[in-house]
Amino acid sequence: MITAPQPLPHRFLRSAHMVATVVLTLLLAIATAACSTPSAGDDVPAYAVATQDDPRFENTFRHEFADVDGVRMHYVTGGSGTPVVLIHGWPQTWYGWWPIMPELAKHHTVYAVDLPGLGDSTGTPTGYDKATLARYVHTLVADRLGVRDARVIGHDLGAAVAFQYASRFPDDTARLGYLDLPLPGPAIDAPTYRSLSWHIAFHSQRRVPEAVVGDDVRAYLTLFYPQVAYGGTAFGGTSARSPFTDAEIKEYARTYSRPKVLSGGFELYRALDEDVRDTVAAAPTRVPVLLMTAQGQLDAIRGTVAPRMTDIVRAVDVPNAGHWLVEENPRFVTAELLRFLDG
Repeated sequence: MITAPQPLPHRFLRSAHMVATVVLTLLLAIATAACSTPSAGDDVPAYAVATQDDPRFENTFRHEFADVDGVRMHYVTGGSGTPVVLIHGWPQTWYGWWPIMPELAKHHTVYAVDLPGLGDSTGTPTGYDKATLARYVHTLVADRLGVRDARVIGHDLGAAVAFQYASRFPDDTARLGYLDLPLPGPAIDAPTYRSLSWHIAFHSQRRVPEAVVGDDVRAYLTLFYPQVAYGGTAFGGTSARSPFTDAEIKEYARTYSRPKVLSGGFELYRALDEDVRDTVAAAPTRVPVLLMTAQGQLDAIRGTVAPRMTDIVRAVDVPNAGHWLVEENPRFVTAELLRFLDG
């Protein structure tokens, strides 16, 4: 049985009216604050948020975009002097060079690129093999920007792109900086390369890493970065310390959380067989080369690059640094680069 509702006491109605008035006032205050306080997302493009409050960026650098063969390539440029092109690896973007860019820009015009399909470069390149990516970067740098004497610096898989750039476009390359990557090619074939680390074999699988990582990109990166840092498990240590700040990890996760970018990053590894063939077929570089590696890795990596680099003028491992040379010892890396670039 349903009973008819009873009239509410007068004091209850008065209290309810007061509560409603307070709630309405709070809601209006919140709405007013939300409207009067602009958020970064409202006024600042996503690609600019990481550096928006950094005066070193605002006074020197700017974000630019250029259309290159169906890909809208993003790059950051600033400074003055002879041109330096910086090419990132995985899982990073142009932002991986930021710790040393302000100092480099005091002496050089810096171009830090997002590789096609990665970072804030949109569109899908025709391939993720390093020779194809080098062609995209060269078209951007030489044809769109008119830079024909680039000092090309690459880290991680970006170093393989830099090598292909110098090999394929020697007349447009002044110097080559090669940072911490065994070069797939004559000295190390694809199956052996995949056995170097669990992540190389894992990322080489079709669709598997995307399915496993899924929406947990930030967590995956947070766990991965310390493994190849100084003292990490990749170097026989037990350290779980990351050289990246939460803000840096957030910035990398911002782009790699996009499904196409996540897959594009893994495609860098899936192109390994083609990379080996391209390196074997590549002409040895003729330009001066600076080789830098993680502490204790110099001889091993030099053995893989020497067959394709004829003029290594400086080879050094970075003290107290694992794979993340720029983050783990920026002063040393900057000093070495400036000495090499100015030479």
